[in-house]
Amino acid sequence: MAIRMLMVVGAGQMGSGIAQVAAAAGTEVILQDRDAQALQRAYDRMAQNAAREAEKGRRSAEDNSAMLNRIVVTTDIKAAAQAEMIIEAIVEQKEEKLKLLRQLDRICPPRTILASNTSSLPITELGAATYRADKVIGMHFMNPVPVMPLVEVVRGLATSDETYDEVMELAALMGKTPVAVNDCPGFVSNRVLLPMINEAVFCVYEGVATPEAVDRILKLGMNHPMGPLALADLIGLDTCLSIMEVLHEGFGDSKYRPCPLLRQYVQAGWLGRKSGRGFYIYE
Repeated sequence: MAIRMLMVVGAGQMGSGIAQVAAAAGTEVILQDRDAQALQRAYDRMAQNAAREAEKGRRSAEDNSAMLNRIVVTTDIKAAAQAEMIIEAIVEQKEEKLKLLRQLDRICPPRTILASNTSSLPITELGAATYRADKVIGMHFMNPVPVMPLVEVVRGLATSDETYDEVMELAALMGKTPVAVNDCPGFVSNRVLLPMINEAVFCVYEGVATPEAVDRILKLGMNHPMGPLALADLIGLDTCLSIMEVLHEGFGDSKYRPCPLLRQYVQAGWLGRKSGRGFYIYE
C-alpha cells in the first residue's frame, strides 16, 4: 500500500531534504520540528532548491509550487497521529532518538511505520524501545538528499516483510535507489567510509600531511570527488565522532578508535561547515 501521508521529524539539512524529495514525488508531507525558526529556514531552503531546479530546466515553476504546497510545517509533534509513516531525522544521539520513538509510539495509530534516518545506530535497539518493533526500520539517506541517489534500507531483527516492502516502494517513488542491508553498527556505508575519514584525521594528527594535502591525494590519486576531510566537514565532525563511537562500542575493536584530534575539534565546537570551521574555514 502506497504511503500517502508522510511526516518528517527534524527540520535540519537532512530532514528538509527528505521532505523535499517526498513532496516532489507527490506525497503529502508534514515537516515537524520543535524550533519554529528551524522550520522557517528549512522551508526557505526547500524553496531555494526548487528555484534552482526551475532555473536549470529540471522542473517547472508549476511543479515546484505544487511540491511546496504539499508540505505543511508544524511544531506540534501530535501531528504524527495523521501520518502513515514517520521518518525521524533528528540529532545522531541514541537517547534522543529513543525518547522520540517512544513518544511517537504513543501518539501514532498501530499501522504507522517508524523509520529512522540514523547513520549508524542499531535499528533492532531502536525498535525494541517501542511496542511496534515490526514496523521500525532504518532509512538512511545520503547528504545532500535531493542529489544523492542512495538510500540504505536497514532491517532490524523484528522488522516485518510488509514494512520492508512499503519502505522500498516509498524510496523508489522518491526517485532513490534503495539498497537493503541487515542491522549492523554503521551498516555498510559508514562502516566503510568513516574509518577512512578517521584515518585521514590521524594523518593530520600525526603530522604526516596537511588537510589540504590529504584531500588532494585522495582526489587525484583515488579519483574521489571530494577529499575525506572536506567530506567530514560537510557531514559534521560531531556526527563523524558519534558514528566512530558507535563502531568502536559495537565491534569492540581498536581499529575503530576515534582519532583524538577529531574529538578535540568537536570539543572546541569546530564542527565543519555548519559551525563555520572544521578542517577548513568557511564563510
